[in-house]
Amino acid sequence: MNWNVELEIAHKLAQMRGWLEQERAGAVRLRGVDWFAWATAGGSGSPCQTAEYGCAEVFVTRDAAYILTDAAEAQRLRQEEVRGCWTWQVTPWMQPRLAELREHFVQHAAGGRPVLCDRPGVQERCLPAALREERLPLLAPEQARYREVGRLAAAAASEALRAARPDWSEQDLAGACARALWSRGLHAVYVLAAGAERFERYRRAPPAASPLGERAVLALCAQAYGLCASLSRQRRFRTARDGIGEADAAILALEAVALDACMAGHALSMVYHALDSAYAYAGQPDTVQEFRQGGIAGYRAPEVAAGAHTEIALKDGMALAFHPSLPGSMVEDTFLLSGGRLHNLTCDPDWPVTSVQGRRRPLTLELP
Repeated sequence: MNWNVELEIAHKLAQMRGWLEQERAGAVRLRGVDWFAWATAGGSGSPCQTAEYGCAEVFVTRDAAYILTDAAEAQRLRQEEVRGCWTWQVTPWMQPRLAELREHFVQHAAGGRPVLCDRPGVQERCLPAALREERLPLLAPEQARYREVGRLAAAAASEALRAARPDWSEQDLAGACARALWSRGLHAVYVLAAGAERFERYRRAPPAASPLGERAVLALCAQAYGLCASLSRQRRFRTARDGIGEADAAILALEAVALDACMAGHALSMVYHALDSAYAYAGQPDTVQEFRQGGIAGYRAPEVAAGAHTEIALKDGMALAFHPSLPGSMVEDTFLLSGGRLHNLTCDPDWPVTSVQGRRRPLTLELP
């Protein structure tokens, strides 16, 4: 199908109306910024990209599709964020009148039937888990947008690490990365930077004023069109060596066990247990119980975290991001499961790589 924004939105509206029939409901109400981005083909319902709720909502009945917002935000949303044939329901911005008018409209438009909601209020029903999972396999246009986000995020990380110096603080590196992300039109969900000393103690921690020293580790999650791309990279400040280092070899071998388990039809828990076994083999048992390992990615990071009992089946079109770590080393990229293969969305063609199980995986950048 030759997708455009209008077709994508029409497809999702039909999907939501199918939910109404299935659940015998009167309306679907999407409050979260993640669901707003999904329904509007990448629109932003909030000036704060890390907020859970935005200044706009999506509200869909059997015969209408609305954007619910207030007068303070409506013009910007119309001109810059939301495309497609929506009906705009705009209310005054001040409380409590905004809440009263909006709730009255919602209940009236639902015609006395239940309202399905991603973050339900008192008179609403929670969107069932099976319906929530329908957004996890990404459509072709979503995948195309994700590739763009991943490519730009990888380039930003590379720019920041190549510019870094041993006397920089972790906060200097994080700031350089955030600047590189914003200059590419990406929002920083988080930027973690660690130097040699702190990374030995904390595998994932906010940046501090400590100097980088001989080593820098950078992990980030960047967002655009509502989609979250995660990756991590490492750099050593010394003369480059030939070949792959022992730390790189160990973490990439461990990661390969998890990535090999990422096959359509496998439960997400299978990836978790594969990681658990790989850690034990590497002499680091119980690591999956001490640190989060990632999971299914998409409009949240993660959408579904991998655990011992997450039986959701992997499907083509799903994005996956895992961040295994060992003492002194870590690795992460965001992949798309498609055609029985994992496609790396966050690969920088200029970053040094090695081949592991037929996949191009990042090495530690070693520069003086």
